[in-house]
Amino acid sequence: MQTTSPHDNNPAVRQNLYILSLIRTIAILGQLLALLFFSLVQPIGLPVTEIALVLSIYASLTAAIWLRSARVVPIGDREFLLHLLTDILFFSILLFFSGGASNPFVSYLLIPISIAAITLPRRSSIAVALLALLNYSLLLKYYVPISAIAPGHHQMGNNNLHVLGMWANFSISAAIVIYFISRMAATLKQQQQEIAMRRDAQLRDEQLLAVGTLAAGTAHELGTPLNTMKLIIDEMLLERDQNPDIALLSQQIEQCKITLKQLLTTAEEFQHKEQEPQLVERYLHQLLERWQLMRPTLKTTIRVIDSPAVSAIFHPTIAQSILNLLNNAADASETVDISLSWSEQSATINIRDHGAGLDPAKLATIGQPFVSDKTDGLGLGLFLSQATLTRFGGTVRLQNIAAQATDGDAGKGTLTTITLPLTLPLAAPLATGDTR
Repeated sequence: MQTTSPHDNNPAVRQNLYILSLIRTIAILGQLLALLFFSLVQPIGLPVTEIALVLSIYASLTAAIWLRSARVVPIGDREFLLHLLTDILFFSILLFFSGGASNPFVSYLLIPISIAAITLPRRSSIAVALLALLNYSLLLKYYVPISAIAPGHHQMGNNNLHVLGMWANFSISAAIVIYFISRMAATLKQQQQEIAMRRDAQLRDEQLLAVGTLAAGTAHELGTPLNTMKLIIDEMLLERDQNPDIALLSQQIEQCKITLKQLLTTAEEFQHKEQEPQLVERYLHQLLERWQLMRPTLKTTIRVIDSPAVSAIFHPTIAQSILNLLNNAADASETVDISLSWSEQSATINIRDHGAGLDPAKLATIGQPFVSDKTDGLGLGLFLSQATLTRFGGTVRLQNIAAQATDGDAGKGTLTTITLPLTLPLAAPLATGDTR
């Protein structure tokens, strides 16, 4: 089942904002100590009042952001970008009152650029770098001169080769950070996502193995009571006054025995037999016929959209997974609508029931093990079906019809969409049972 999460509720962005607040605090304390030293211990002509006012405003903003990062509120990349741009503006104002580009602390402007390159998308990083470079360029011409930190050849009015060299060095450093560091950060994020996906897949495989082992043992145990019931039903069928329901019950017991036998032999057959391609249309029709035998009283409409003649190889567990989803729809209502379509690349199965729909409170967790919207469900059928189809590159999507209804499609129910690629990988997951 496909789910999405709000982009602006990323805990990583919140943590980055908290770290940015720490960096701001260190920078403010450093500037404050420098202001005290160069105004009280060794005065160099700094405009103390203006710098102190800027530092107080900057400190107040930092305290407010620190409190915000500690609260449970949505924080997105755009807000984080705004904070970095604000840092550049405030620090540029401080540099304006303390010598401009000749101030040795001008290289601090690389810090927001580096943070943006690591945490933000490429476009946002470029925006941060351009603003920093623009402010650096303006500080070459507009600033309050401080002779103590720009003596001799550092004077802008005289030989400005040194300051222009600093500007060129800053530009090159910013370009390197944006191009290379951002690419390295993107690669690292991609690797972390792949590791997380592999970890989830491994956990899902372990859960499948545990459930598969339990299913094999349960299938073996069910053989004895089914044989007993079959013998009793056969004796009842020999009586003259037969109840039609007894014949139906005998048919269902026989179907249970066939299903259990297939469950026990599927894995061995797949390992020792080479699977042959079969027509998609024939495969789906046989699957639906088998399902309709299991649900003889169900009202079913099947619609096949014009599709080409395509052959594919289907692992036996795929049929069981689709049957699980069909049975879920049959359990929800007495009428089920099915539409089939396929191309040379993939097949799509839409299953619509006319029941009450999914519980909105459980919608985000449905599909996880031991989570079910049925009162007597085990919460394994959808999980096993989804895990099996996903392993073969397929997807399962559930949505309430009421939320998607149009003028021509009103009513309640659930729409289950199965998408299955027709070029299947050679993985062999465990067989699944209808245990939802």
